[in-house]
Amino acid sequence: SLQPPGPGHWLGTDRDNRDVLSRVVNGARVSLAVAIGAVALSVTLGTLVGMLAGYAGGWIDAVLMRLVDAALAIPRLFLLLIMVAIMQRIPLAVLILVLGVTGWFATSRLVRAEVLRLRALDFVHAAEALGASRRRIAMVHLLPNLAGPLAAVTTLAVGDVILLEAGLSFLGLGVPAPWPSWGGMILEAQPYLITAPWTSLVPGLAVVLTVLAVNLIGEALHEAYAPTTP
Repeated sequence: SLQPPGPGHWLGTDRDNRDVLSRVVNGARVSLAVAIGAVALSVTLGTLVGMLAGYAGGWIDAVLMRLVDAALAIPRLFLLLIMVAIMQRIPLAVLILVLGVTGWFATSRLVRAEVLRLRALDFVHAAEALGASRRRIAMVHLLPNLAGPLAAVTTLAVGDVILLEAGLSFLGLGVPAPWPSWGGMILEAQPYLITAPWTSLVPGLAVVLTVLAVNLIGEALHEAYAPTTP
């Protein structure tokens, strides 16, 4: 156990004689699956609420946005810690569900703002003048034009969830054993920061590089789809 990186184990072994490279690769599957599943759920909920608030307007918009404002006032980590305190140990599927349900509030505000902007454009007025139903306008004319901003915010949200999941796993509150995760690997390697630094540096570097890559992609998408003025 705790063998340094070498020909037999390129990134060394941990305290239980497990290959660090294999665990980092398996941890990537778990961390990315949690992030992608949670973000897909949160973006879907945020898009539905934002489109409903932005296109319906009136009291529906006011009620939904006040609820979103109230939810944004509560820290997301606080909600997750409450869930952990209630359930003691969150299964992987429930963790994805909780991360998704608590992460759609900012997306709904973005979608609402985009819908309000699109509603004032000529192609929407033309569709309304031709007698198109609200459902058709929302699904055929508004939703495709939200693809660019949603792609950018989705990519950035994946990086945020990866960090959040790693932090929860480091606290022992995230991905349950025996599933490997980068945060859990850092937690297990904490007593060996000096004697076997590769056991914590490798998963930590994986988190940093993955989040950096995802954020760079998100920034590129944001700049590509950002509205430009002539």
